[in-house]
Amino acid sequence: MEIKSYQNQAELLVKEYLLADSVIPYTSVICGICACKMVYELTQLFSNVYFKSYPGLSKLQRTEWGNRSISTFHSIFITIMSLYFVFWSNLYSDHEYAGPITFRSSALSTFTLGKLFIFGQVSLGYFLSDLAMIIWFYPFLGGMEYVLHHLLSVAGIANPMLTGEGQVYTFMVLISESTTPGINLRWYLDTAGMKRSRAYLINGVVMFVAWLVARILLFMYLFYHIYLHYDQPTAIFSSNQVKQVNSLGQLLISIVPLVLSVMNLMWFGKIIKGLMKTLAKRH
Repeated sequence: MEIKSYQNQAELLVKEYLLADSVIPYTSVICGICACKMVYELTQLFSNVYFKSYPGLSKLQRTEWGNRSISTFHSIFITIMSLYFVFWSNLYSDHEYAGPITFRSSALSTFTLGKLFIFGQVSLGYFLSDLAMIIWFYPFLGGMEYVLHHLLSVAGIANPMLTGEGQVYTFMVLISESTTPGINLRWYLDTAGMKRSRAYLINGVVMFVAWLVARILLFMYLFYHIYLHYDQPTAIFSSNQVKQVNSLGQLLISIVPLVLSVMNLMWFGKIIKGLMKTLAKRH
């Protein structure tokens, strides 16, 4: 009975506080930042035991090692959730009864943008944590292009999370995070002295394909989707009520994907050059 009582209290806490519409954005971001710290610390403990090359790394290399583990965990979680919301759930399907697609959201979709599950991390909390690390160790963890990328990501996630508007496009953009594990694995292989291994070559080919699909073709579909639904920023919900996407939301929907797509093309060029260079060395 006592265990049952604690269980009921825990369920009540989750329902009335953590999942309450008014506090989901804030509690989720805090949980996400804490999750990033937890993954970072666990990675250091795990790597020190199971990776022989880890103790020989410099302090900055260990920092980047932990930082990349955080981004890997986040990318796996957010890719799965984004694919679910965009392609498999009915939340953003083109049904008239569901209302304009630009205004659709749910407790789970808002929860995902701001919060983590046990083995996942929040998107907004993650980007804030990663941005702080990039600035603190600048430019070791990334140059100004990474700062710009994360600032755009924070703005592109925070507004839909707080307003519930345009979340479908946020999730479409977040699917591109599926390329992160391959990028991080390439760094790990290089750091471990396996740059001439077959695994390094296979990773390069997989990176090329994944980037082409998730950051080039997907963004083309995103712009096509925006074009198809361009008449939905203003929606009439009843004869006396008109709801309009806020001006900041309209600006972010237009600017963030465009800027990120240009950056994706620039990085894709570097990936192609790197792959060609690897293939040339093997020949």
